[in-house]
Amino acid sequence: MVVMGFSTTLSPTTKSVGVASRVQSSMPAPRISFVPGSRALNLKRVVSVHAKKVGKTTEAEVVPDAPPSKGSAAEDDPNRAFFLGVKGNAQMLGIRGAAVETDIWKIRLQLTKPVTWIPLIWGVICGAAASGNFEWTFRDCALSALCMLMSGPLLTGFTQTMNDYYDREMDAINEPNRPIPSGAIPEGDVVAQIWILFFTSIAVAYTLDQASPSHDNLQLTGLALIGSFISFAYSVPWIKLKRSGWIGNYALGSSYIALPWWAGQILFGQLRLDVAILTMLYSIAGLGIAIVNDFKSIKGDRELGLNSLPVAFGIEKAKWICAASIDVTQLGVAAYLAWGLNEPYYAAGIAACLAPQVYAQVRYFLPDPVANDVKYQATAQPFLVIGLLVTALAIGHQATPVALG
Repeated sequence: MVVMGFSTTLSPTTKSVGVASRVQSSMPAPRISFVPGSRALNLKRVVSVHAKKVGKTTEAEVVPDAPPSKGSAAEDDPNRAFFLGVKGNAQMLGIRGAAVETDIWKIRLQLTKPVTWIPLIWGVICGAAASGNFEWTFRDCALSALCMLMSGPLLTGFTQTMNDYYDREMDAINEPNRPIPSGAIPEGDVVAQIWILFFTSIAVAYTLDQASPSHDNLQLTGLALIGSFISFAYSVPWIKLKRSGWIGNYALGSSYIALPWWAGQILFGQLRLDVAILTMLYSIAGLGIAIVNDFKSIKGDRELGLNSLPVAFGIEKAKWICAASIDVTQLGVAAYLAWGLNEPYYAAGIAACLAPQVYAQVRYFLPDPVANDVKYQATAQPFLVIGLLVTALAIGHQATPVALG
């Protein structure tokens, strides 16, 4: 039985004092894991066995599941505790390997993984640039900000919270200090947060449809519903697109690249078929980024039967598939800009953004994709998203301005 995060399955002869006790036994005592501040633990936990013999007695130590405290090797490792200049608040931002958070509102924010909002917000900027109609007026800036709110904090927050809810058993294996498996937040509160974020997202999308200068129907509301359904299908057990490494990662990649781009472009103009196809192809690079995230979960994926690419192909083959999907996609986009749209300077910009990504792959990712996943993404992804904007500007350069109301 577990009460307030502590196990009560110690030997009857145990006399607890603080977080350590002496067990009058010749057998080693188990090392019991707990999460400080947790209310209840309703998932199966992984318990390691550890003993320190002191004379004829054995000392049983109760230690935290969370990474070690300040001054430890985990904090000193920049790959786990440092990301894009963010240190200390890493756990609240949803970054793996940081300290456990106990403030309930910070925990709610952590569930939405704010660090994952950035690509969606950037995608809206790219779509607005590709429309060729965005102007630096108060109205256009306000509409853009509201669309970013919908795509980032609301819809991405909805997606991440729901994914954490349905992945709580896997997280108990891979990341037991996450809010749900640690018991830091009641599951009922998590479900309520999912619904609040969903309905708020749809309300904002409807508001944008009413205020958009480029259309008078419910295109953005429909797009928000499509994105929400993809998120639902990705996580919910009876569909769970993430069981398939290919389908699940492409769904994730397109949600991060194509959908926010479409939202920004629809908000200020018309989404052309060639642009829709280009962004869907660009989402193959997003598939590669999603594969990067699979390496850290390979143990839990294998135990729970999720056929991620690192599980299906092994780490060695999967890392090359990942790198190729990222690099070949961007080379293809550069070729299209150069010879399809006759925009050689923008094509050169894509090539310039690709070079540091390849360097990061050779320097960090390919040698050890499991240990260096965060470091690789921190180094390479800024250049990938800059390349997205370069592509959007090339398309916007060719766009015919539309008379807007």
